[in-house]
Amino acid sequence: MDRSKPACFLGILCVVCTTAQSPATHAIAARITANALRADVSFLASDALEGRGTPSRGLDIAAEYIAAEFRRAGLEPAGDEAYFQNAAYEQVTPGAEPIELAIETARGPVRADGQSVIQWSGGAVSLAPAPCYMADLAGGAAAAQLKAEEVRGKVVIVKNPGFGSAMAAAMELSQRLAPALVVILREAAPGRIARPRLREAGATGAPILVVWDSAFRAALADAKTGPVDATVSAHVAASSAEPVKLRNVVGVLRGTSPTLRGTYILLTAHYDHLGIRGTGDGDHIFNGANDDASGSASVNEIAGALASLTPRPSRSIVFMALFGEELGELGSRYYVRHPIVLLARSVADINLEQLGRTDDRHGARVGQFNLTGFDFTDLASYFRKAGAQTGIRVVKDAQNSDPYFNRSDNAAFAVAGVPSTTVSVAYDYPDYHGAGDEWPKLDYDNMARVDRTLALALYDMATASQPPAWNRANPKTAAYVAARAGGGSR
Repeated sequence: MDRSKPACFLGILCVVCTTAQSPATHAIAARITANALRADVSFLASDALEGRGTPSRGLDIAAEYIAAEFRRAGLEPAGDEAYFQNAAYEQVTPGAEPIELAIETARGPVRADGQSVIQWSGGAVSLAPAPCYMADLAGGAAAAQLKAEEVRGKVVIVKNPGFGSAMAAAMELSQRLAPALVVILREAAPGRIARPRLREAGATGAPILVVWDSAFRAALADAKTGPVDATVSAHVAASSAEPVKLRNVVGVLRGTSPTLRGTYILLTAHYDHLGIRGTGDGDHIFNGANDDASGSASVNEIAGALASLTPRPSRSIVFMALFGEELGELGSRYYVRHPIVLLARSVADINLEQLGRTDDRHGARVGQFNLTGFDFTDLASYFRKAGAQTGIRVVKDAQNSDPYFNRSDNAAFAVAGVPSTTVSVAYDYPDYHGAGDEWPKLDYDNMARVDRTLALALYDMATASQPPAWNRANPKTAAYVAARAGGGSR
């Protein structure tokens, strides 16, 4: 025996013994396997589902599959139709009449080229020159801090945001704060021009225009956040709309504690992707195996594993597959507006994105995962504790942790005050949002280890007497802390 390393040997032995003696660890490891995840992903990301665009037949088939998996796990159905939370939406077709948009500044008038403007949402408008307000919608929290008196009746202008949370935030702003018009400035034509434009049925709000006209953008080049010394006029013809039914898939694993079962941890992932794009030769099905069939498959398998435990967790856990993330987090934002369980009693949202690919462009990502908003909450402590048993490291990606916090479905829950994060293995991998993101490219052995870690962390969260919390010392969480303190009845 090498006596120079007795402490190391005993430490390893203790970890092995602790893991072996944990019934939850053993049961979870037995249930979450690479083959089970491969089976889920290979179906959800198959060509038969045609990329799961929102809306599409493939998306509906995926929803039925996930509901069947929830049924198999024995989850309680939590929707208005068994496991489905039905959402009435409309698919909007803009009017044929060209959009007229002009701005007047101290340097004079500028009229946007009608070929460089599209209507993203909303109805007809004929707007006489109206004052402007420059808003920062880069994060959901920034949008939530805007006050109605700042923007009511004005044209809200947003510079070059991403199309994820920023577009969704613009849609909520248009409904909540009653501006006259929302204008999103882009440096180039958005790639989503041809995608379906969806709005919740019955929703009211100002029209949203997307503009990439260079002269119009130049007129606002020096504008700062706040009131702008300019006026905007616009004419937008009426659009037409057809009804569309979209669905979140929701099941509940009921907790066992009389005092904690009325509180809920949410485990979410989006099950949509980009559908079919382009024409001609080549592959036009955007299968979305990693983004985010991997997350949906993980929700399925973690649900089955935790439902098999005896005893079950003390808190209740809501398992949810969300529609329309790729069009601006539609499903999560719909849920927050129409929650199935009270948001005030929802103690955390753990959102899963891109768990299968380990071939990050900046180096292999094996045996680890990232959290967005790593320092926003105390959630990392639960994952690190679980990772110590599974051999998985929980790391902070210093470059991406905070920027990516507002780029997935966790953002909607955060704005509502629910402590949240998105778990990912690789942020920047080949085929991201490309036709090549197919199921054989995922590392299922690593994915199974990650999912076992997540399941253990959820079990720990669901049995702890104190719920997860926002980090009040981090200034980036101020709006989320305030939303949580406000509670609300939803």
